[in-house]
Amino acid sequence: MQQITEQKMENLADADQAETEDDSYLQELDQFRKNPVNLNSAGENELRELKILTDLQIVNLLSYRKLLGKLVSIYELQSVPSWDIFTIRKLLPFVTISSPVPVVQSIRARLQGGDHNVLLRYSQVIERSAGFDRSAPGTRYLGSAQRFFFRYRYSYRNMLQYGFLGDKDAGEQFFRGAQNLGFDFYSFHFFARKIGTVQSLALGDFTVNMGQGLIQWQSLAYGKSADVMGVKRQSAILKPYNSAGEYNFHRGAGITIRKKKFEITAFVSMRKISANFVADTIDNYGFFTSFLMSGYNRTLSEIQDRNNLTQTSFGGNLTYRNDSWHVGINGIYYHFSIPLQKRAELYNIYAINGNNWGNLSIDYGYTYRNFHFFGEAAVDKNLNKAMVNGMLISADRRVDLSIVHRSISPGYQSINGNAFTENTYPTDENGLYAGISIRPTSYIRLDAYGDLYRFPWLKYLADAPSYGKDFLAQFTFIPGKQVELYTRFRVKTRQGNQPDNTTVTNFLVFFPKQSLRTQISYKVNSVVTLRSRVELLWYDKRGPGKENGFLTFFDFIWKSLLKPITANIRLQYFETEGYNSRLYAYENDVLYSYSIPLFYGKGYRYYINFNYDISKRTSIWMRWAQTIYPGVSSIGTGLDKIYRDRKSEIKIESRIFLN
Repeated sequence: MQQITEQKMENLADADQAETEDDSYLQELDQFRKNPVNLNSAGENELRELKILTDLQIVNLLSYRKLLGKLVSIYELQSVPSWDIFTIRKLLPFVTISSPVPVVQSIRARLQGGDHNVLLRYSQVIERSAGFDRSAPGTRYLGSAQRFFFRYRYSYRNMLQYGFLGDKDAGEQFFRGAQNLGFDFYSFHFFARKIGTVQSLALGDFTVNMGQGLIQWQSLAYGKSADVMGVKRQSAILKPYNSAGEYNFHRGAGITIRKKKFEITAFVSMRKISANFVADTIDNYGFFTSFLMSGYNRTLSEIQDRNNLTQTSFGGNLTYRNDSWHVGINGIYYHFSIPLQKRAELYNIYAINGNNWGNLSIDYGYTYRNFHFFGEAAVDKNLNKAMVNGMLISADRRVDLSIVHRSISPGYQSINGNAFTENTYPTDENGLYAGISIRPTSYIRLDAYGDLYRFPWLKYLADAPSYGKDFLAQFTFIPGKQVELYTRFRVKTRQGNQPDNTTVTNFLVFFPKQSLRTQISYKVNSVVTLRSRVELLWYDKRGPGKENGFLTFFDFIWKSLLKPITANIRLQYFETEGYNSRLYAYENDVLYSYSIPLFYGKGYRYYINFNYDISKRTSIWMRWAQTIYPGVSSIGTGLDKIYRDRKSEIKIESRIFLN
């Protein structure tokens, strides 16, 4: 489970060229460890929340349970059609097999029987960057270099959750200036489940996920990876939001009601958003050109753009659900207090403009024997069309197949769409993806996919219609509980403008990229685990801009169930010939946090993580990480430029249970 999750996060960081601050999935996994899902009573939505099972596996489990009764042992899962030993191993920490226990419906029990906990986190880059040099003229960060994060949360099983948080980024002011109320960002949420016919009730901050992401998907969603069966978007429509990211959520109220086979969801939101505002003084007219998603409010110009846009939105879903199929109707509408007007570029000719936008869609899912079909068809305000259709097939107990086709017109746009596409947002794309997973034995797994896609219209840095292809093959070997090894080879080719072109018109060329990675994990005993990775990357191997990349690391992980201390250490070396040959590596971090830094140039990196449980109620985590670039006089650019050959970060976190 950990290996696949890390690969998905690395691929996501590579695609977005940024790290997400959404730690909701890590919180959910921690909650499932404390309160495992009972496979004898869990419903379809609860099983989906694990994000481990496919809809085909979920339907087969429910059918098996209905036909043969409650499971007697965890080993009985091997008899469920489309279930395999790899899936069962991933599930084990988060599920249990027991007799169903009636759920306490008392509001008093929910309010008094849960856990109160407070999380405090401090982090800071030790070296001073140019933005904190007050002696130099020009734009500078107005606040301190420290980052502070505070979160209080109450949770009762998976039935009730509420809390609030505050977040201050490095460079932002704290209890002074523009942030005289303390933190730059505050968030509050209240979320309850299963109150009679009410399946979900959200107040404050929450996310909305509908269909296959063509019109709305705000929670964490992965793209292509070695998990070739994880191509379908799966989530409850409403989910609580209590992460540090300042953009991708709604603020208001939402409710989901189920009556027999019908389920209806409605939500409304009004919130302030930071945007790049442009004032036209000649025509006395103002508009914004883009949303500012970073959440940074460190300089005077960033503060001026802070929360200068009011976004009002509402929408909902109506779903009819049967034992083996469902169909849903989704809709969402947005209104902005000032109009959106993108830059006058040819690739922006279909971009969203004006004060309002809306989307409608129909999504479906149908399981027939060992086939599961799913998809979504959507239109936007201007009736531009988009469609995603897929199929999961359990061809044999040892062979699974997945197919996804998408056809999205160049004109189709959505504000918060996030579908299974090559593009970051679902627009201007036609493609066909096919994946296969083969398990010849209980300890060998072969996963591979191929994806062919084209973009019918222009894109940023591609001044003509273009196309690309992406292939991956991964071999996984798990002979026992001690050893886990995987090797993967990936080839990706995409068109873009010829670099350093001197002619009047840009023309497209291919940019192929190949990578080879091998990672092995060896559990020496119940306390010590060793892990190592070697990765090679070739960019534009036979072209004029060719670059090579290399990365290797070694991890030492120490964890004892008998002692309140855990620790892990990483030693890493990387060497690339430029930014295009950059590499990513998932890093262990403090609780509910992770790092996926990109590496280019030549350097060394190490980090040390330490965790100590002071008592049953109090735990602390500490992290020290440093990257050293030999032979350079500075690191980074602009206000983040450091005039040294190294960058060091310290992070300290404490979690305290109040009951």
